[in-house]
Amino acid sequence: MRVALITGASSGLGVGFAREIAEKEKNIDEIWLIARRRERLEQVAASLNFKTRIISMDVTSEEAINEFEHTLETAKSADQSFRIGLFINCAGYGKIGNYEKVSRYDSAHMIDLNCKAAVIMTLLCIPYMSAGDRIVEICSTSAFQPLQHLNLYASSKVFLYNYTRALRMELLPKGIVVTAVCPWWVGDTEFIGVAKNNEANANVNAGVAGFPLATKQKDVVRRALRASRAGFAVSTPGFMCFIHRMLGKIIPRTCMMYIWELFRKVG
Repeated sequence: MRVALITGASSGLGVGFAREIAEKEKNIDEIWLIARRRERLEQVAASLNFKTRIISMDVTSEEAINEFEHTLETAKSADQSFRIGLFINCAGYGKIGNYEKVSRYDSAHMIDLNCKAAVIMTLLCIPYMSAGDRIVEICSTSAFQPLQHLNLYASSKVFLYNYTRALRMELLPKGIVVTAVCPWWVGDTEFIGVAKNNEANANVNAGVAGFPLATKQKDVVRRALRASRAGFAVSTPGFMCFIHRMLGKIIPRTCMMYIWELFRKVG
């Protein structure tokens, strides 16, 4: 049995990936949906018309991680053909605001979820993967430069981006493809709403005034899976994230931060 495992599957890109996999991904027998909100996961599963398994867990919880490790071991014991054909790490979030606006809890939790949990979940999946299987890590275009007023989030995505790129090289001998997906703002998910809702920052203008040229969930998901199937190291699923990536290679970081300073004030 070959499964696709998706974290952050109760909303946003996670839901989009589940739908796209159910419709178009070949050689997947079951989709495992992982997130905290069981009711939302049940709604997603009901909409797929595909064999699914719901795992309601907090991927930042050590106890939950240990239980999930046991779940994988049990699945393998019950079916020796069990393998994870596709692991997609969508779990993550961001908060808008400078060092004063983002709470200490959110600052620490972004690191725990965007970095630590992403690594642990990936490491748990790798032993159940083999040649031809794929890992997709949802990074961000923010990984291409420092972003004031998105400082912690952007920094966490730099970590995940570099981890993903290096892991790809380590797994090449095994034939496991690892792809870093780096989207621009995705306008039709919960991300922007969650990012704007800070304990100490009710006014988004204190951080980012607007979100111009935002991409669509479906476009990001479709292009990301296409890049993964093609074996690409990096997917920049849209014009703006592609341009951002290219500019980040040729323009000094200090200049990029001043450009961002102007851009983030555009409504």
